Amino acid sequence: MSISSKIELLAKELPTYVKLVAVSKFHPVEAILEAYQAGQRIFGESRVQELIGKQKVLPSDIEWHFIGPLQSNKVKDIVPFIHTIHSIDSLRLLEEVNKHAAKQNRIIRILLEIHIAMEENKHGFMPFEVKDLLNKENIHSFNNIQICGLMGMATFTDDTTQILKEFHLLSSLFKNIKSSSVFKDIDYFNELSMGMTDDYKLAIQEGSTMVRIGSYIFGNR
Repeated sequence: MSISSKIELLAKELPTYVKLVAVSKFHPVEAILEAYQAGQRIFGESRVQELIGKQKVLPSDIEWHFIGPLQSNKVKDIVPFIHTIHSIDSLRLLEEVNKHAAKQNRIIRILLEIHIAMEENKHGFMPFEVKDLLNKENIHSFNNIQICGLMGMATFTDDTTQILKEFHLLSSLFKNIKSSSVFKDIDYFNELSMGMTDDYKLAIQEGSTMVRIGSYIFGNR
């Protein structure tokens, strides 16, 4: 099945409130263009240099999302054009994004990455840490970022009970923060980015509003 056919199938399958991030990392420009011509506009990349190269030659109306670990010293390279950063996992990174976004007179959408998996090699705040972070007064003085929601990755396993448990944890945390006094009047805190090729259907069951699908669309790298 072609890339364009898969994009069309996903467009029909996904609920209207769920955004599709086509994970194009490690795939060539030609593959991204095929998805683009099928109507896809949101693409996710995880390496700064690769993203910059693609952004320069692909259509300007693509909404680029950064989904991988981001080094502080690379923030300045993507801030001029990035739409959303999914992988904010430290206060320092928040400060860097805000600083460089201010220099560009931009407001960058960000998601806080939460560690929900049993695997140690995955990144993110622990649930209790993110609550402490959001209670810091200086966070809410960052005028060039919007904290739009949370992101998380479940354990890589065939155990659907475990995956659902982890997605439920993230969904519950998201609802708790959204209803808190800090965020209850902020209408842009509305994104829950969870679910990839192997588990996006489970993620949607637990309230995901954004799924990151790569290998199903583009094939294995």
